[in-house]
Amino acid sequence: MQPSPTPPSIQLYYHPGNASMAPHLLLLDIGVPFELKFVDRDRGEHQSPAYLKLNPNGRIPVLVDDGLVLYESAAICLHLADRFPQARLAPPVGTAERARLYQWMLWLSNTLQAMLMHWFYPERMVDSGDAVAAAQVRAQAEAQIHRMLQQLDAQVAQVAQGGGDWLLGPDYGAADAYALMLCRWTRHFDRPARDLPHLGPYLQRLLARPAVQRLFAAEGIEAPLV
Repeated sequence: MQPSPTPPSIQLYYHPGNASMAPHLLLLDIGVPFELKFVDRDRGEHQSPAYLKLNPNGRIPVLVDDGLVLYESAAICLHLADRFPQARLAPPVGTAERARLYQWMLWLSNTLQAMLMHWFYPERMVDSGDAVAAAQVRAQAEAQIHRMLQQLDAQVAQVAQGGGDWLLGPDYGAADAYALMLCRWTRHFDRPARDLPHLGPYLQRLLARPAVQRLFAAEGIEAPLV
């Protein structure tokens, strides 16, 4: 009798297209065994007592790594980059390049992603039932997001002048996975990320990566991809 296979020590709690996308992509880039655990948002599983024990904020994703329970997508991405240095998803600790990674990961999560939340959930910022105020929040959020995308576009352009194809230079890394996820969230905007002169080609380079293609297939995501 064959022994039962040992289950992967890494589990990622995810929902297609959610903030779990960047960690999911990095796990595919790294190539280690992991288990995807679907969280059914439509049925409120992210607010269930069992899930709230993992993440008291009731948000997706959660990573369980050999007993370590970690939430916040950017933190998970940085953890994975450190956990698997052979994948070269982050520059060495203590370098100027690593400091730039911290800057952009925090900007993506604390600035751009935070404003995207106001666009997706404007009702959270106004009195209950105030549709007019919610519409104003969404409009103001989209205007600010466009300015942030222009900043991201300028960063890609600056790196390209030095011969780099990715957000921080010549090497693909954790910040690129995060940027792809957030840029994708703008795909239904009047001025999506793909329409900017440097972000558009950058996103096409990302879409051409085999791990990105496996990501969309695994999550069942169909066009428009970005």
